[in-house]
Amino acid sequence: MQKLATEQYVIFGSKKLRCGITTGSCAAIAAMAATEALLTKKFPSYSKIITPKGWYAAAEILEGEFIDENSARCAVQKDAGDDPDATDGILIFAKVCLKKSTCDSQKNTVVRITGGKGVGTVTKSGLDQKAGEFAINSVPRKMITESVQKACSEHGFFGEAEIQIEVPEGEKIAKQTFNPILGIEGGISILGTTGVVEPMSENALIESIEVEIKFLAENFTGKSSVRPIILTPGNYGTDFISTYPELKNIPVEKCSNFIGKAIEFSLFYGFTHILLVGHAGKFVKLAGGIMNTHSHNADCRLELIAAHAALCGVEQFDIARIFSSATVDAALEILDESNMTSAVTKSLLKASQKRLAHFTQGKCKLGILMFTNDRGIIGETNNFSYIIEEIKKTLP
Repeated sequence: MQKLATEQYVIFGSKKLRCGITTGSCAAIAAMAATEALLTKKFPSYSKIITPKGWYAAAEILEGEFIDENSARCAVQKDAGDDPDATDGILIFAKVCLKKSTCDSQKNTVVRITGGKGVGTVTKSGLDQKAGEFAINSVPRKMITESVQKACSEHGFFGEAEIQIEVPEGEKIAKQTFNPILGIEGGISILGTTGVVEPMSENALIESIEVEIKFLAENFTGKSSVRPIILTPGNYGTDFISTYPELKNIPVEKCSNFIGKAIEFSLFYGFTHILLVGHAGKFVKLAGGIMNTHSHNADCRLELIAAHAALCGVEQFDIARIFSSATVDAALEILDESNMTSAVTKSLLKASQKRLAHFTQGKCKLGILMFTNDRGIIGETNNFSYIIEEIKKTLP
């Protein structure tokens, strides 16, 4: 039985969330429908393609029009399912122009793809497409090409097909995406590696982190021998970094809970000096070797603080109170009472550094800084300041 992407669900927490289709799938469906219309002189009411995931993506064909005898245009509405996607509901258009081949031996239609209104243009290196190209990624280009060639083959046409993808609302919607930060101007990107939107997908978030780290690596302007990056889980970290003059001019990546993956990507793309800057609520987990700090994955914050408190000689009664605390901040307040906060923090950071040294296998210099919103910096690894000084000597 054929699986239709928009009829599939994923479980996230206690919710059942419906899957959707990517902008790449929408573009491929629209391109296929416009091609079929030119070859049959009639627009289909709906069309479907097979996605790289192996599921079918189907959609109603909207706003079909014949421009002339060789050109047609139609749209597909993006359905992101239950994912909080800025592009949900927008129309993705494909304009197709067919030209017959003069070569009798041609076995397949040659497809050329370009962008139109609302499709962004790449202005910097490090992304899927080269600078100067339209931001239609390689997998969607393959999907569009194969879908158009399939339609042509089924109707006995072999020649050339010019495909222009348009997104009338693209420039407005792009302001809600990462495109302006990544150096994509004038519209959205046509994306999708599987053709399917899986709501709240960890894989999608990890892929976006990799794209951003690759982008930072490609556009780094310092000396090649020292390539630094700061990894921080989220807005607390970026807000803190903006007030810390010593961290100015160092590339920053928000990596959510995926500390381990962000470190791996940083190493792969050539960063030599990695600084982890984060709130103690997440970073105490590093002392236990926890590289995905989401509470659903592991939440041993209080246990780790209590264990290191015991190692530092904190009394048993206070250790029990730490176990019963609701937050890291509350546990630190208990340590304040016996003036043990500094000692326990140092112990946690020492363990974290040891864990991360093993994780990176000595392939980079890595330092850690922990803070809380109320206290500011509560500790850093012994090498943190040294790494910063080494970085500062090389920055422009």
